[in-house]
Amino acid sequence: MAWEIARPSRTPALRGVDMAGFRIHGDGPAQLSAIPHPAVTVVVEFGDHCFDVRDSSGRSHSGSLALGLSGSAAPVRFEDIACVQVRLSPVVAPAVLGFPLAELSGNVVGLDDLWGHDAARLLERLHEMHSWHERFALVDTTLSARFRDDLQVDPEVAWAWRQITISRGRFRVEHLAARVGWSRQRLWSRFGTQIGLTPKRAAMLVRFDHAMHRLVRGHSPARVAADSGYADQSHLHRDVRAFTGTPPASAAGEPWLAVDDRAWPSSSVG
Repeated sequence: MAWEIARPSRTPALRGVDMAGFRIHGDGPAQLSAIPHPAVTVVVEFGDHCFDVRDSSGRSHSGSLALGLSGSAAPVRFEDIACVQVRLSPVVAPAVLGFPLAELSGNVVGLDDLWGHDAARLLERLHEMHSWHERFALVDTTLSARFRDDLQVDPEVAWAWRQITISRGRFRVEHLAARVGWSRQRLWSRFGTQIGLTPKRAAMLVRFDHAMHRLVRGHSPARVAADSGYADQSHLHRDVRAFTGTPPASAAGEPWLAVDDRAWPSSSVG
């Protein structure tokens, strides 16, 4: 399997957006797992071959799509992939995609269902371009143009999400409501509608993601468990299996992991 992975040389215009370009060539049909990550994933496919992704209900989706915050790995079947993959912070994603993330949580939606004919025009233009620099610039411009101020999340929800991510999932979620001056019921309801997960589930996902970064870098499961806030190594093992369906060693070896430093190298192209 041959991989080409590109990163933009410039920071995207919108905060909370990250991009990478992928070309993956295989000798025949292959399968990978898209490991859960604390971001909404948008895949804009522009190659001659489509790939299939199964959502949490087992339905198959092909081509350009958006994948909400998920609690389980998504199987990806492909022969060749050519795409720009975008990660959107859930604080930014509703304003870019055009609807609350509760409607996307754990599901996969075709980009044409979200953006209509604009999605098809974007794919056509990407296919005609000859450099990653041009493709990244076009996607960046498209995301900025679609941003809607009226769909931004509440400042209180954005603050709660930041505390969860800054603490790597170890912020005591029962304290969030008191800190923003809302009732627990109101924060949990607004957070779930706008982010797509409850604060507790969001904290679990962020903690898992941090642990996966450590495991991919070769740190021992025992040390990762102790440093990441798990009760013990067995607790980490259960969490990784719940999110990925595999034990930690297998999950850390996934070739298209979506763990930044390994799957998205820091080198840039332009």
